[in-house]
Amino acid sequence: MTTSAVRLSLAGLLAAGALSACDLGRAVEPRSAESPSTSVPSGSTPEPQPDPAPQRPPPLGTVPPAWLGRRVLPQTPEGYGEVRPTPRVMRVRRWNTPDTVPPLTGAGFQALVADPAPDDAISRSTWRAGCPVDRTELAWVRMTYWGFDDRRHSGELLVNGAVADDLVEVFRHLYEARFPIESMGIARLAELDAPPTGDGNATGAFVCRPVTGGTEFSQHAYGLAVDLNPFQNPYLRGDVVLPELASAYLDRGWVRPGMVTDDGAVVRAFASVGWGWGGAWSSLKDYQHFSLNNR
Repeated sequence: MTTSAVRLSLAGLLAAGALSACDLGRAVEPRSAESPSTSVPSGSTPEPQPDPAPQRPPPLGTVPPAWLGRRVLPQTPEGYGEVRPTPRVMRVRRWNTPDTVPPLTGAGFQALVADPAPDDAISRSTWRAGCPVDRTELAWVRMTYWGFDDRRHSGELLVNGAVADDLVEVFRHLYEARFPIESMGIARLAELDAPPTGDGNATGAFVCRPVTGGTEFSQHAYGLAVDLNPFQNPYLRGDVVLPELASAYLDRGWVRPGMVTDDGAVVRAFASVGWGWGGAWSSLKDYQHFSLNNR
């Protein structure tokens, strides 16, 4: 299920030959005797200059609104946010938020796997004593992904070490297919109890929490599930929609960037390593969710 998710310097070189011209405090360019004068003759009117072309605003949906992640929704008795109509700027959502790790070197798809995950990655996660998986069973995966801005990005996931290599291959296929991802990161403990804003869209894996609406541990708590672009691929059970502002994406016939489709590259990539898709379930729909045991 959904999780939320977070983010170099230029130096210039001064030409050595320029120093002598600056030693006097100001360099004056001599005027050639043949140079035509650019002064306006006395009594004449300067030619009017055309106004600069107005700047066109960026296409709707390509720049996140200033209120992203800040407008808290009223809560329902079940603890979710109140479902609201999808804001116009989010109906074709296709921006990228800042990368959560420094860019990986090289070109194209790259992945680095640390198994077991280092202390720093664990400490930034939701792992704690009592989770159904030992911290030594989790691997830290950093990899590149394709963005909505048609650029290469870098992110991170915590996953069960037993499936780390398989997931690297899945995301390699998604990169090669140019499937866009908005953000990829590790869910933090503070996010579990944060008030709902209904607009999160971080792709993630390990989260130590129960299943949505239940008490047993989710497959995310074992590091055996991935949520992909939750906003474009929401969860639906009865009247519950998560994220709460993503109702426009329940129309699966209107295919927009970042959506998982029945016969698309994403389902095929996960199926190639034996993972099932929540969008094919009958009791509820979890379009963002992929898991090893199809639960």
